[in-house]
Amino acid sequence: MSLDLASLTFLLVEDSAYMRTILRTMLQGFGARRIVEAEDGASGLEAMDRANPDILILDWVMPILDGADMVRMIRSPNNPFAYIPIIMVTAHTERSRIVEARRLGVHELLSKPISAKALYQRVSSVIVQPRDFIKTATYFGPAPREIRNRQKIWQGGSGEQSGGDQGNGGDGAVTAIG
Repeated sequence: MSLDLASLTFLLVEDSAYMRTILRTMLQGFGARRIVEAEDGASGLEAMDRANPDILILDWVMPILDGADMVRMIRSPNNPFAYIPIIMVTAHTERSRIVEARRLGVHELLSKPISAKALYQRVSSVIVQPRDFIKTATYFGPAPREIRNRQKIWQGGSGEQSGGDQGNGGDGAVTAIG
């Protein structure tokens, strides 16, 4: 399946100019035409306000404000970009990092070295299989795949029902958002 990425705006936040070039070139090869770049999390947050991106691709380890801190700031329910799909790029793929990325509210994790196929699969996933957002006492972000695919209950604390028929009326399980 081929996606039309020409109408989407991507924000690449990566401290390595070389990696930004690789990511930009791959995205352009997939048909993306609007690609905005930033070299650290702080300038990435500023670029978000200017560019109004549809998809955020960011590195985990960066100076000034790293990717994890940037995601924490974005995944605040009051942030206008709280619902943006986030693809986190990292060379650190140990289990603890994967678990942390999930807890941060990252949609997809992409490990370095990056292949065009892996990047396309992650971009395709956030477009073709969008995930509802949930809010609990300890989490705000995309519903983990177990909930979306198997209808299990997120055990992150109490939440409030926010529309739809997901959750169980606000008595301690899931708040479906979006």
